[in-house]
Amino acid sequence: MSKAIESCLILKDDVEVIIVDDGSKDETACIGDEYATQYPETIKCVHQENGGHGQAVNTGLKNATGLYFKVLDSDDWFDQSALVKVLETIKQLHEKDEDVDMLIANYVYEKPSENKSSVIKYTNALPQNRTFRWYDVKHFYPQQNLLMHSVIYRTQLLRNCNLQLPKHTFYVDNLFVYQPLPYVVTLYYLNVDLYRYYIGREDQSVNEKVMISRIDQQIKVNKLMIDCCDVMQLKSRKLRSYMVKYLSMITTVSSALLVKSGTEEHLQKRDELWLYLKHKNPDLYRAVKHTVLGSVMEMDSTIGKKLITTGYSISRKLFGFN
Repeated sequence: MSKAIESCLILKDDVEVIIVDDGSKDETACIGDEYATQYPETIKCVHQENGGHGQAVNTGLKNATGLYFKVLDSDDWFDQSALVKVLETIKQLHEKDEDVDMLIANYVYEKPSENKSSVIKYTNALPQNRTFRWYDVKHFYPQQNLLMHSVIYRTQLLRNCNLQLPKHTFYVDNLFVYQPLPYVVTLYYLNVDLYRYYIGREDQSVNEKVMISRIDQQIKVNKLMIDCCDVMQLKSRKLRSYMVKYLSMITTVSSALLVKSGTEEHLQKRDELWLYLKHKNPDLYRAVKHTVLGSVMEMDSTIGKKLITTGYSISRKLFGFN
């Protein structure tokens, strides 16, 4: 946690750090209050009853007064040289009255258990160092999703889209990077490795066994993504295509985990999820089904289930799952 906080303070006059103590039973509250006392002009520590990751993000947004909003989890950190470039770019755009809706930077998977790291860049898909729109976007590779690690939103945009993440629910980061997208008109990409994402703990939320144990929360977020907007009515073809692909990936993850668990109850939940999508938005259902990932997810044969689990294993490597 201290490493995360310290990584934000390279230009402390230009940032507002909001530490959310989400009813933690450890030293979070004490550490947060100490930093708030040490840097009263920069850091505030907000204490609340436990509400989970989503509620912590909601609280951060509620208390934010800055022009832009970025989430940093307590076991991750920012590269300080990259953060300086990001802040300088934001200031330059603001001085020219050219504030963008979303700024994107690279992120790095840090895997100490394997003594390696891997960088997710967007150089082939996004124009660099200039404001652009969705029609300027090129092809995203499978691993190049816009994740919480890579996006920085204009704060008011998040409020305009009425973003409210559910309490006591994991995997809300998928909703965070999905629901606001139809409100994003202008974008800017910086080819700097800003976010360092620590991955590999046995109890981490993206660990496969942990995900299966929390599958109802994964399904809940999946359904909220389906509900949040009518993707098929979006005017931008490229935005529509990206959102269909992302929803397909999340629904694939949900389906594959339910199949891998092997219980009759979970197989029924897999079927119910696809029926939910089909009844809620038939056009979106057909679009998701037509993707490579979505085409096999409702198969019930032995071969079909094998394809699902194999596809999931491949996706883990492509998308960087734990």
